[in-house]
Amino acid sequence: MKAAVLVEPGKPLEIEQLQISKPGPHEVLIRTAACGLCHSDLHFIEGTYPHALPAVPGHEAAGIVEAVGSEVRTVKPGDAVVTCLSAFCGHCEFCVTGRMALCLGAETRRPVGGEPRLTRPDGSPVNQMLNLSAFAEMMLVHEHACTAIDPEMPLDRASVIGCAVTTGAGTVFNACKVTPGETVAVVGCGGVGLAVVNAAKIAGAGRIIAADPMPEKRDLAIKLGATDVVDAMAPDAAEQIIELTRGGVDYAIEAVGRPASGELAVKALRRGGTATILGMMPLTHSVGLSAMDLLSGKKLQGAIMGMNRFPVDMPRLVDFYMRGLLDLDTIIAERIPLEAINDGFDKMKAGHSARSVIVFDS
Repeated sequence: MKAAVLVEPGKPLEIEQLQISKPGPHEVLIRTAACGLCHSDLHFIEGTYPHALPAVPGHEAAGIVEAVGSEVRTVKPGDAVVTCLSAFCGHCEFCVTGRMALCLGAETRRPVGGEPRLTRPDGSPVNQMLNLSAFAEMMLVHEHACTAIDPEMPLDRASVIGCAVTTGAGTVFNACKVTPGETVAVVGCGGVGLAVVNAAKIAGAGRIIAADPMPEKRDLAIKLGATDVVDAMAPDAAEQIIELTRGGVDYAIEAVGRPASGELAVKALRRGGTATILGMMPLTHSVGLSAMDLLSGKKLQGAIMGMNRFPVDMPRLVDFYMRGLLDLDTIIAERIPLEAINDGFDKMKAGHSARSVIVFDS
């Protein structure tokens, strides 16, 4: 199968022919239909977040099940599925208390020393990234890293549910539990931030303020439900948000991973408000609240992958799309072949558009 391989940080991905193993007892072999390019992948590609190499990135995907292992009961061959990096064991403390996104998922990976899922033709192993490695024509994953969806769902749109939409919408519905009339600010309007905007509209937020330095992305945010937009680089961006909401927002959601964006999210809060950091900040960076913020009852939290419960959340998000509530078409800026993946990441770094999605030949 063809796959895009990260050989060295800071270098373009290389298209290689790899071999993929047969499914183990709890594993699922998937023919990849589409995979979105996510900024999280770029962190690994550029080396700002470390990973064992060589590796196949990609984690925002949808496809069709080709084969399943002997113990798999959740999906069957022919099923349309969305994958998720939040592979869960199902019985640890986090799983049994409903916080599946926090599961470390050690049991969902093959044991050290076992046969690797991916290899080069010479037999040398290629590392699987985030339990998925979706920049490839096939994926071999644990059954708890995918979930079946409505077969009528277009798979190019379904792919972005796997990360951007699950993270953004999950933060609104699960981590923040936004209720009708509450105010929301979104800092960063890439795929995740736009999903936050759309979900906040679905949740009935009274005012949705989108902050981004790019006019094109602010326009997309308005299309998806933002009531107001702000240039995130403006020196008075926080003051603008406070003035628009007469005191600040109930929820400020940072969705880009820049230290200045985290600071803006905190500054935009009203008394008792909550800032949620979704972006992958530099590993040495800390986001904090001042003494006055704490005395004002403000809160700061992370929400990995939107604190999703993806076997439940993803089919619901698919249903939202099928009913016309969730606008995935606006989030997708372009569809590209695997061979154009490096160009897609170059466009991401330029920052002018939302999601590029790789579409594989059927």
